[in-house]
Amino acid sequence: MKRKKLFFGTLAALIILACTVVTAFASDGGDYTPTMYATFWALVPPIVAIVLALITKEVYSSLFIGIVIGGIFYAGPHFSTIIQHIFRTGLVGAVADADNVEILLFVELLGIMVCLMTKAGGSVAFGKWAGEHIKSRVGAQLVTILLGLLIFVDDGFNCLTVGTVMRPVTDEHKISRAKLAYIIDSTAAPICIIAPISSWAAAVTGFVEGENGFALFIKAIPYNYYALFTIVMLFALTLFKMDFGPMRTHERNAFEKGDLFTTPDRPYGDDSDEEDHANGGVIDLVFPVIALIACCIIGIIYTGGFFSGVGFITAFSESEAALGLMIGSFFGMLITIIFYAVRKTMKIGDSIKCIPEGAKTMIPPMIILILAWTLKAMTVSLGASEYVAGVVDAAKGGLFYFLPAIIFVVAVFLSFSTGTSWGTFGILIPIVVAVFAGKDETMLVLSISACMAGAVCGDHCSPISDTTIMSSAGARCSHVNHVSTQLPYAITVACVSFVTYILAGFIRRAVICLPIGVVLMVAVLFVIKKITGRKQAVAG
Repeated sequence: MKRKKLFFGTLAALIILACTVVTAFASDGGDYTPTMYATFWALVPPIVAIVLALITKEVYSSLFIGIVIGGIFYAGPHFSTIIQHIFRTGLVGAVADADNVEILLFVELLGIMVCLMTKAGGSVAFGKWAGEHIKSRVGAQLVTILLGLLIFVDDGFNCLTVGTVMRPVTDEHKISRAKLAYIIDSTAAPICIIAPISSWAAAVTGFVEGENGFALFIKAIPYNYYALFTIVMLFALTLFKMDFGPMRTHERNAFEKGDLFTTPDRPYGDDSDEEDHANGGVIDLVFPVIALIACCIIGIIYTGGFFSGVGFITAFSESEAALGLMIGSFFGMLITIIFYAVRKTMKIGDSIKCIPEGAKTMIPPMIILILAWTLKAMTVSLGASEYVAGVVDAAKGGLFYFLPAIIFVVAVFLSFSTGTSWGTFGILIPIVVAVFAGKDETMLVLSISACMAGAVCGDHCSPISDTTIMSSAGARCSHVNHVSTQLPYAITVACVSFVTYILAGFIRRAVICLPIGVVLMVAVLFVIKKITGRKQAVAG
């Protein structure tokens, strides 16, 4: 009851504040540009949405409140314009965007694949097989991490595939859904941003104009501290058998009480009713996953022109990842249905019944994605990108050696507020190239890596990020639980990365800075373990 009163009280206060501020800033005549355009106010709607989601533990209405505030900031006291901007420019625009539709269909198709593998008994069979071969919680977590590192083609594909394959295993070893979501999220974007053959490498390369973008991406890998330290932290947490912050509560509940969720939320349904078919075997999960990976890779290079004579690397760098994943997952689904029919694991009629059932399970993440995209549209219309670009440009003067650390922080904040890594690349990388290209190649590489690392960090922390949302979906974990348990871990890595970027700005040698950063990361975890004490470690 208190939480509801707080929620509605906060909502009323925010809307009144928004109306008051907009009225005070109202402008007259001319081509319409919001008075708050390219000011700090452009970042207020997503910040409000994120803070409300963390306070109220309710993501749908929190996102919508942020959207409404963005509409008010944009249109001022004009009610009809507010409605038009929210629904036509925002919601309809998000759903009508071709790339967004492709992502939604990709999510739906993977939901159907999960349903197919579950109904065929593949998930249960794999869980039993893994239970016989993976003997400990540490082993289950390590296998999940390694699988996440192997699927580096695309982050969204990584999230949903790793969740599908490893959820039965982590459930068997009483690993909380929040911890599974954290492992998935930490091996999605962080591995994609340091893998040369990935949709992320293609995106970064596309934003570098006038330079060899792919060569710069390769050179930036050893300076991409947040991604590298996140992976180091994953292994360290697992091997040290430690957790801290809200994650500790979730892990203790899972290990001691068998409660994988901690909170009552079951937004993706309860998995306890998964059907175990007598004909199902491990092959009924392994083959569909391999087929899915192969089809998605073929789909990506197809959209890049590989089958028209373009080279493999070039096809990746020029691909349309969302379209390729959608096409690949569709053919992966068809192959799976035929495979089950040939093996007589499941009749085609039963497989067809999985289409609406599997699609239905993905409705919650789809709604969150649509609302998140709409909120991003609000920030774009308010000039958030231009405001942040101005901040970076103003900082480049007297803080030259601290610039990589500054760019890292700005990228974190922008990506966190807007929920988009790629959007952050598009804003900051052209600025960095313009400042350093042809003048200081080392600082150019360092600054691009800081931009990429900061964008991934902000994306990792943000509740409105596509990757964060799909990690929750892959683990079938409450989205707010995933965000709140992951945040302390992400902030810890961000702090170590920030310090390492300060060192790198002066030393400017990866062979020195990277080992120092790794040692610092491990040392920080030892200190946390010492402070929190042995009681906070869950037995393996």
